[in-house]
Amino acid sequence: MPRSMAPPPSGEFSIRLTKPFTSTPTTKIEIIGEPNRPASIKHTTHVGAANQTIITKEGSIDAEDSNELMDLLRPLAGYPSDPTNDIYGLGVRLDLATFEVQWDNGEEVEGGKTDPTEENKQTFKDVVESIEALVRQKAKERTS
Repeated sequence: MPRSMAPPPSGEFSIRLTKPFTSTPTTKIEIIGEPNRPASIKHTTHVGAANQTIITKEGSIDAEDSNELMDLLRPLAGYPSDPTNDIYGLGVRLDLATFEVQWDNGEEVEGGKTDPTEENKQTFKDVVESIEALVRQKAKERTS
């Protein structure tokens, strides 16, 4: 079930992917933008002893890629979620706040089912892989 929260202001969307699912994130991807416009990407990774080294990559995606991403996210509305179990098996938490979809695979939905179908799992995997591919292609390490 989708959340019953208000969409972001003026059609803005926010996509946040974090790894791992349950503990302190060591990888964070954020994509923020508006429909039919370019969007910004920020990818932060914590590495090294005690995850003390932070690597940040930034970039942008054009309006066409942004719109394709929005189309890819739509099916996730209403998918099962669970706050304590990684029910999709990818070790990823995905939080979406778009005009059409407000969904988080780690949220608690009262009365909602928590068992995704194989098709749900495949769609979720496709979305995660598409987000990660965009980041690999478009985000570059920030230099000081």
